[in-house]
Amino acid sequence: MLIKIYPENPNERALDQVVDVLRKGGIIIYPTDTIYGMGCDITNHKAVEKICRIRGIKPEKANLSFVCSDLSNIADYIKPIDNTVFRVLKKALPGPFTFIFNANGNVPKLLSSNKKTVGIRVPDNNIAREIVKLLGNPILSTSIKDDDEIIEYSTDPELIHEKYEDLVDLVIDGGYGGNEASTVVDCTQGDFEVIREGKGNLEDYI
Repeated sequence: MLIKIYPENPNERALDQVVDVLRKGGIIIYPTDTIYGMGCDITNHKAVEKICRIRGIKPEKANLSFVCSDLSNIADYIKPIDNTVFRVLKKALPGPFTFIFNANGNVPKLLSSNKKTVGIRVPDNNIAREIVKLLGNPILSTSIKDDDEIIEYSTDPELIHEKYEDLVDLVIDGGYGGNEASTVVDCTQGDFEVIREGKGNLEDYI
């Protein structure tokens, strides 16, 4: 199923439809402020396992991110952070970053492994954030890689739908996506270590 949703003014009925799919354990492909992502409800073990199967990765080894609607629900999944880190997050988010933190006890229960860290995203995209807000908890997310190494990420939602329609339950057409991934920043040692340069420039916020 392919649903058109406009990022400037997401249609509530369409968003409800997406959330309904997630609550039933479905897998969605949705736009972010970087590249299109594949996601599911983090509280649904079967859906998490299905995403890992699609991507060919083991749940306990998967570096999957949580997409949150704002900073307030990040604290449910990470160990306490100091004020300096929090101030940078407040300035940089929503934005094209994945911040890696030490996970608290809620995360292993979700991913059925002793995962010590978790990646957190708050994308600057109304569609993604509204879905999370309506769902009431973050969605687990992984970027959709393209088989073609030259075009590393798929950007056209109609082509994404053609490729994934038999694997996922719903693809959101939120316009063309980007082809540059988020900047990944490791915060587990209490400071900032950029481990993958992407769309976001952390220097702008430190």
